[in-house]
Amino acid sequence: MIQVELGKECKNKVKFLSEDENRSLFKGTYLEKDWCMVGEEGTRTACIGLGRKVHDRLAVREACAAAVLMMTEKGITEFSLDVTPFLEEGLASLWDVTEGVYLGSYHEKTYKKEDKTEENERTSVTVFLTGIAADEQSEDGRAPKQIIEEAMTVAKSVCFARDMVNMPGNHLRPVDFARQIRDFAQAAGVEVELLDADTLRNRGMHALLAVGDSSEYPPYLAVLRYHGAPEDEKIMGLVGKGVTCDTGGYCLKPADSMLGIKGDMAGGAAVTGAITALAANHAKVNAVAVVPICENRISPGSLLPGDVIKSYGGKTIEIGNTDAEGRLILADAVAYAVKDEKVTHILDIATLTGAVVGLLGFSIGGAICDEDSYYETFSEAIERSGERYLRIPFYEEHEKMIESRLADIRNMGEKYCGTITAGLFIRAFAEGRPWLHLDIAGTAWVDSPVFAFQSKGATGAGVTSIYQLCRGENK
Repeated sequence: MIQVELGKECKNKVKFLSEDENRSLFKGTYLEKDWCMVGEEGTRTACIGLGRKVHDRLAVREACAAAVLMMTEKGITEFSLDVTPFLEEGLASLWDVTEGVYLGSYHEKTYKKEDKTEENERTSVTVFLTGIAADEQSEDGRAPKQIIEEAMTVAKSVCFARDMVNMPGNHLRPVDFARQIRDFAQAAGVEVELLDADTLRNRGMHALLAVGDSSEYPPYLAVLRYHGAPEDEKIMGLVGKGVTCDTGGYCLKPADSMLGIKGDMAGGAAVTGAITALAANHAKVNAVAVVPICENRISPGSLLPGDVIKSYGGKTIEIGNTDAEGRLILADAVAYAVKDEKVTHILDIATLTGAVVGLLGFSIGGAICDEDSYYETFSEAIERSGERYLRIPFYEEHEKMIESRLADIRNMGEKYCGTITAGLFIRAFAEGRPWLHLDIAGTAWVDSPVFAFQSKGATGAGVTSIYQLCRGENK
């Protein structure tokens, strides 16, 4: 457990130094680390190099994460960071400092007998930020403490998403994930409704059930509502894929892909984290998150390629591939958000396609959007979040790829353009609402950390960007 506060100089300190060729011992190259100064009364100062990236937001997060790791590895649980070098560009950098500190301290829960990583058993670490005047104000009128507290709340949601994705599948059945969502979101004042399998059947959510009925662990639909601006007609609809176990069904995944099937609910974890942070920070926005939750397994009654099923949105769907199950459950969830929750905008997020990994790797997510102004707002949001997404274009010829001879639509396109056609399938259920699709199949999980504030495993991708998109410039 880590806390970030303004304040005092501690005996153990960290300084951030830019690159200087004239220093004899510590050059300040990027992420260089060393104990450089030992002072009177047992004071010690560690140095972290910034290279020539002092005002690079990613570098700030990485350097602060590196500082936390350096100190905690030595068993130091109270220390100060001199953030003076980062403040030349204004107080906004305190967000990056806080996020770097918090995410850099993240530890994955393990199931070893001696492990003590339960929240109430974790070692408490306090980091004091120095070099800031408490009465300073940012350009938008916020005090340093406000920025730090908001960033910490969002970082906690990122860690929630990491915890969910890292959890073994047998510890996170659909009912477990639904309850984790409920408990985490309700604690921040979010209204949560869990629709069980019987309710889904009565409502006619056939696409979600077509996947979820393959497992002895029944599906759920989690609906999270936060109305922080009741006078505003705009309601953001956040829809996240919640497949807690994805074998691929009868289109079985290859053996070397099976270890990753537990994390196919990263999109659901992301929208849960984002709406919870909005509520905790009292953002003046309206948002509804819808998370379809299920397992995709093989059973005598499982989906087969060639089947035709119904959907909550009224369209019939031809099944081209049972491992394209995420878009099926998202279709019902998007239709529910539009029909029942009356959302005005749709954002869906999922670990959806291997194709996006081949295109963009493990540090850039794919984005598809059907309204330029909506995507411009998202571009501004990712400037603040620091996450990377690339907008992928689409045209009429791509929509034709998912046409079906037997049904209204097909859940699989050609052997190419897989990321585009997967997104367009979901869009078909948005009923003309402005639509943004995020494919985080490459960024939700890293076998080897790409950035210093990541750890092996789940990254919590999407939480901060969705939060910033919804929050916008509203306080």
